[in-house]
Amino acid sequence: MGLTGAALTSEVAKRIVGAYLARNGGVNVTISPAERMSADGVDITYMIAGRPTTARVQADCYFGTDSEKVADRSLPLYRMESSTYALEETADVATRMPGWIFSSVADVLLYYRMAIGRPEAEVSALLGSPDEVFFSELGIERDELQVIPLPALRTWFAREADRFTPRPVFANGRMSWCRIVPISDLVSAISDVRVIDSVYGSLGAG
Repeated sequence: MGLTGAALTSEVAKRIVGAYLARNGGVNVTISPAERMSADGVDITYMIAGRPTTARVQADCYFGTDSEKVADRSLPLYRMESSTYALEETADVATRMPGWIFSSVADVLLYYRMAIGRPEAEVSALLGSPDEVFFSELGIERDELQVIPLPALRTWFAREADRFTPRPVFANGRMSWCRIVPISDLVSAISDVRVIDSVYGSLGAG
């Protein structure tokens, strides 16, 4: 059985972002495999401008604009665009394991927003395809990559988290807690957030 839910979106995001990095100055781009849960919260390692860099990739499917597709239950990877981030504060409620925002040692957070108008099963099947098939047929309709310095984000979030709405999330057999943070709040507080539009399209896809 193929991947579903958060595990599927994470692997799709990692593959797209990894390919983008490799084509835009990244050297020795290495993506952590799906079956290995990285204890250090690092999903991709690469060299950029001669500097080793580690990244946490966070996938977010709340980036759609077509209300009919949003309402179609067969398209769970196409949600109405949101003006918020979901930042994991607690990874496991039962063990009180800290969320990735606290536990990841990555240099940057690569927050990838995407809207995919395909059923989960089709996306999962494509994930096992060669690059030329995966990137030409996945059909992401809209996407955006935000590059956020993770240490600066962590410092700000630790101070401000209680201002934001908590939300339980059940995934991968465990209950976690996220804080729902307005994008405008984070961007105004952290000056060097970079936004890159149409990452998928830049790969010659679509």
